[in-house]
Amino acid sequence: MIKAASLATEFNLLRFSQFLQSQGIRHRINEESGQQVIWVEGEGEAAFVRTSLSSWSFEKADPTNSGANFGIQAQATLARALRNFLNAFLRAPVSMALVIACLIVAVISSLGSQPQRVASLFYPLLDTAGLLPLLLSINSLGELLRSFTPMLLHFGELHLVFNMLWLWYFGRQLEATHPRWLFLALILLCSFIANTTQYLFSGYNNFGGMSGVVYGLVAYTWLIHTFMPRSHLLISNSMFIVFVIALIAMEVLASSWIASAAHVGGLISGLVFAVIVVIFYRLILKRSAIEKR
Repeated sequence: MIKAASLATEFNLLRFSQFLQSQGIRHRINEESGQQVIWVEGEGEAAFVRTSLSSWSFEKADPTNSGANFGIQAQATLARALRNFLNAFLRAPVSMALVIACLIVAVISSLGSQPQRVASLFYPLLDTAGLLPLLLSINSLGELLRSFTPMLLHFGELHLVFNMLWLWYFGRQLEATHPRWLFLALILLCSFIANTTQYLFSGYNNFGGMSGVVYGLVAYTWLIHTFMPRSHLLISNSMFIVFVIALIAMEVLASSWIASAAHVGGLISGLVFAVIVVIFYRLILKRSAIEKR
């Protein structure tokens, strides 16, 4: 932002700020060295501010009304936060919706300490004799949906925060560059394979988390970046290696309480899905980058 104007602190800029908002001028006002400074985004907005100030009728600031001014500033801050949230949601609606859903489930379940409150989200009790018997034992839409919903469950603050940060990091990149149906297909595939792998491996359904999906996004993003670099995805070989090392370390050091099989299932499903996408775009469509349509 650039400085548009500065005025003495004795002038009340509340009405002027409201006027700028009504004109669609994004701005902020702060105090520097005893002056009120108005900041805007460009020279055009700065010229508009200076022209408006030259004919503006000011009210002197009322020091006894500081409480009201603080309330107005708080409302303005809240309004900006809501606008930023809305913009983020519009840029990456699927990723944001998943984050919100995970947060809601975390609150309802007290971060997994009250699992009975979200029992309907756990993986359904299906045949564990193998993948084919398991698939054949899915007899309802509810059971099919519950094969995805364990990704919404989290157990502890670190588990939730780690997964949400990486979901947002990779999710917003992919949503910005991929058709929405393709991103949704990736999420659902990674979720189903990660959850099903963990269920078949452990034999019980008391697990959950977005980690399998996150590992799927990591693997997918890395392979697309490697073979289709014009997609401009933010990942490096070293970052991918760190995730793989972390996966191995979790298996060696904490396999008894971490759903490692889900991580592996997500990682492999992300790689396989990426191979299919690369073949489709590079060999069939003859494109060097994925286009969002």
